[in-house]
Amino acid sequence: MQSKKTADAKVTQRVIKKYPNRRLYDTATSSYITLAEVKHLVMGNEPFTVRDVKTGEDLTRSILLQIILEEESNGSPMFTAPVLASVIRFYGNAMQGFMGGYLEKNIQTLMEVQAKFSEQTKGLSPEMWTQFLAAESPALQGIMGGSLEQSRSLLQQMQEQMQKQTGQMLGAFGIKR
Repeated sequence: MQSKKTADAKVTQRVIKKYPNRRLYDTATSSYITLAEVKHLVMGNEPFTVRDVKTGEDLTRSILLQIILEEESNGSPMFTAPVLASVIRFYGNAMQGFMGGYLEKNIQTLMEVQAKFSEQTKGLSPEMWTQFLAAESPALQGIMGGSLEQSRSLLQQMQEQMQKQTGQMLGAFGIKR
């Protein structure tokens, strides 16, 4: 049985229609919107989906990638060229299936760290922030250390799973490791 919360989430999800002329139409506001406005939806945690108006195909990922490309091109990119090259190398690699989950879990962990950090530093004035950051707070190091430890643990789990799958695959061919 579907929970009420899940049913409500589906009802309130915005549908944005993408037309062949590249225009985006927000059905919730009955108006055309830009990629910048879609970015505002993302920043506001507004649930939405982007659909091709002719085929009904889900284009949400494509639009999100466009926003990332635009952000990366405008000023201060988040990803260096070596990081992007490394990500590209995972496509077609045996590790491709693990990479998405690994990145997703680490980004979620980082978001949790950010939320904890924001909660712990709510009342700091600009002067206090300067002192806090200059002192390289043990609290900040503790939070980040926990995140790095969780990341290390996830990577180790991935390695173990790959070794197990490799052993099973080789075993199926009668090869022992």
